[in-house]
Amino acid sequence: MSDELGLYTRPRVGVVVATRDRPELLDQTLKAIATQDYEGPIEVTVVYDQTETDPGIEVLDGPRQVRVTNNSRTPGLQGARNTGLSMTDTPYVAFCDDDDIWDATKISKQIDVFDADQNCLMASSGINVVFEGERLPRVPTKTRVTFADLINSRMFESTHPSTFIMRRELIDEIGMVDEDVPGGYGEDYEFVLRAARITDVGAVPEPLVEVLWHQASFYAERWQMRIEGLEYLLDTYPEFYDDKEGLARIKGQIAFALGALGKRSETISTAVETLKLDPKQKRAYLAILMAAGVVTPDFLVARIQRHGRSI
Repeated sequence: MSDELGLYTRPRVGVVVATRDRPELLDQTLKAIATQDYEGPIEVTVVYDQTETDPGIEVLDGPRQVRVTNNSRTPGLQGARNTGLSMTDTPYVAFCDDDDIWDATKISKQIDVFDADQNCLMASSGINVVFEGERLPRVPTKTRVTFADLINSRMFESTHPSTFIMRRELIDEIGMVDEDVPGGYGEDYEFVLRAARITDVGAVPEPLVEVLWHQASFYAERWQMRIEGLEYLLDTYPEFYDDKEGLARIKGQIAFALGALGKRSETISTAVETLKLDPKQKRAYLAILMAAGVVTPDFLVARIQRHGRSI
């Protein structure tokens, strides 16, 4: 394996990093990408979303290049990622959030996945969730994740977007990130579902990305956005209705968001609907506790985050 000029032993990899007003964190992210042990060129496109670019970070020569641009599409993460994808022509392309840090072996180990299976079009890995000074590993239990797996479970330990690396032909076939997902909520989940319809996702069973979680601060508009994003997923993927556990998971998330909004009757009815599908769905019970005024959403979200989990 070599690049077009025969100068490197492995193919070019493009990395799209969307960023907004986090220069210190972005610097750490770019350093981790630059120090990969990968024996091939890495071309980073940093897309500044709704903020001025910093041309001082550009590196336009050598095996570790960085270029910067502004988001020219829909404001927000979806448009920023698509701006980067449209400017990237490498055989492989990856995403990395501007506050996440790659292990030095990440790209090498994931390209090995593609080398071992020429039919694989997308690879991921495990993560370490970093929250309030704690590192909480989330490691895949499967080395192949199917569409059915992802309908049944979000499989966050296998499908965080900062772990994604894809062959160019996957993007050519399924298209870019969906910019119509309401508020961008669940856009990464929608993207990997769309990909998994045509290819299993190869997962490296190691935490190759450190994912920095910030203290969640939800306001009414964001809870409503979650509901709209989840309903969009259900409309887009009718396969959820063939998997009771998967459907209950989504319904349970909606019930939780309704509880956080203080919509008591809707919360209880959605929670009951959820429990009829899956009596083990914990989100429904938490939603009922909120509807009863026993706990607040902020308390529950904080407790869940401390365990490296999310709603």
